[in-house]
Amino acid sequence: MAALLPGCKAKQDGPPPAASAEPAPDQLPKLVLKDNTPNLLLTWVSENGDFTVVQKIDAVPEAARKQVRVVVDNNVATQDWFYVADLSRKHADGSYSITTMSRAAWDEIGAKRRKTRLEALAPSAAPAGSLAPTSASAAPPDAAAKPASGAPVSAIIYGADWCKPCHAAEAYLKQRGVHVVKKDIDESEAARAEMRQKLDRAGMGGASIPIIDLMGQLMVGYSPTALDRAIASASAKNTKTL
Repeated sequence: MAALLPGCKAKQDGPPPAASAEPAPDQLPKLVLKDNTPNLLLTWVSENGDFTVVQKIDAVPEAARKQVRVVVDNNVATQDWFYVADLSRKHADGSYSITTMSRAAWDEIGAKRRKTRLEALAPSAAPAGSLAPTSASAAPPDAAAKPASGAPVSAIIYGADWCKPCHAAEAYLKQRGVHVVKKDIDESEAARAEMRQKLDRAGMGGASIPIIDLMGQLMVGYSPTALDRAIASASAKNTKTL
């Protein structure tokens, strides 16, 4: 966050500038973050570019503490800006440094790290005339079994607008004929609380979004293979009840 230099405001001859539709980053409500701050939702980015959500400061690994996104219930951020904390050190009063970051910049952190990971995993040279899929999602749509006819399957995706794996999971599930309900944990306090309850019941203290609830089967992250298994299991159960 840019520091505000002391001094007098310059006199303006013309009318004041029009108010911005969104407050500037340094106009966000002040956020004081300490170890005992309740109702936290903390997001950190791994070296592989995966976003992981935890609820307690001590659950964030030391290596990821420099930049951690912070959401606190009843604390307001704008649509395009939010709070980022440096959890690697404290002030004298026990609070952590808080800055702001744009959604685009936050998403870019994960995107760059995922790109670096993929480049490191990519073969140095592919055989001429061959195409090697880079992920399970590259498989043709018909490679996985469709849900059983007459047995509708639905899923809830807990995620965020900036989370690319969340969008990929939604697209894949819809491709498989699954009815998808999206719940944005950034925009909805109720969605955050609902996700927390499900994670707590499953014994998952921290998890990478998206969190997917496919008819009672709770999955962490986006894995086409895991989704295929969950769809097959849900379809089989539905077929037995018909």
